[in-house]
Amino acid sequence: MQSTAVNECAAGVAKLLRLEAGAIESCAARLDPSQVGRAVELLAACRGKVVLIGVGKSGLVARKVAATLTSTGTVSVYLHASDGMHGDLGIVTPDDVAVILSNSGETDELTALLPSLRRRGVPIVAVVGKLDSTLGRAASAVIDAGVDKEACPFDLAPTASTTVALAVGDALALTLMRLKGLTPDDFALNHPAGRIGKRLSLRVADLMHGGADSPAVGPEATWLEVVTSISRGGLGAVNVVDEGGRLAGVITDGDLRRAIERTDPHDLSNLRAAAFMTREPVTVAPTALAYDALRLMEDRPSQISVLPVAEDGRCVGLLRLHDVVRSGL
Repeated sequence: MQSTAVNECAAGVAKLLRLEAGAIESCAARLDPSQVGRAVELLAACRGKVVLIGVGKSGLVARKVAATLTSTGTVSVYLHASDGMHGDLGIVTPDDVAVILSNSGETDELTALLPSLRRRGVPIVAVVGKLDSTLGRAASAVIDAGVDKEACPFDLAPTASTTVALAVGDALALTLMRLKGLTPDDFALNHPAGRIGKRLSLRVADLMHGGADSPAVGPEATWLEVVTSISRGGLGAVNVVDEGGRLAGVITDGDLRRAIERTDPHDLSNLRAAAFMTREPVTVAPTALAYDALRLMEDRPSQISVLPVAEDGRCVGLLRLHDVVRSGL
């Protein structure tokens, strides 16, 4: 592709992005506080589940919003309107709240569901492009998600309208998350896998080398005993602990090499761990998040490759940067 064509394509993409961003800005400016407040009130008071309903592209957006609500503390499911008319409406109970997404507000499959939802006494939150539509008039709360035009050059393909509907759904989900006081620990319970889950749930105790896997030496250990301990442990470092099991320092391979280099060969027999250990090293608690330990090791002028793990001053193990990285953080 010629450079001129590339630049034209880039300009076109940027223009479309600005159009969709502008549609969200316009939606935010038009929000009716009373309707938004009513929608949030209904969702927050829901004793059952939130049922997201849509068809076509709006259905895809509804499915994503249901997932976002569920992951942020509001139990939600997605119901395809057509499937609802053929038995799946059985998942809806009087304790539920329905959130229906539709640009026109007149989609046949959606309007056909309204009588059944009314008979069940289910409140409806409508996210629609036309307030004066069948869906808009039937809703307990209605949010204006209309757009002046789609990003599609023919003003046909759902683009800006679905972007706005998705943004509205995300905004409702995160508002509910804040109202419910969801904490990072609560969020982690719903995300046990993947990088997000690991960052929120994986602890230093899950990755550290403790007990027999984390050999230690006393302050009076000879340099040869330090060599032996590091070799046996295979961690590239060893903790130095006093008789009471309290952490006195840490010695890495590098500390050991430098100490031997600067010591007269005739004095090596007198070289003790206390003379070349790092005193008052940076430590981490076993209950700390592994991700916080990673930041502690990396976000500094000189990177740390191993951290002593201490609890109330007592040495309980070693944590290696290698093990944290290997965990997938």
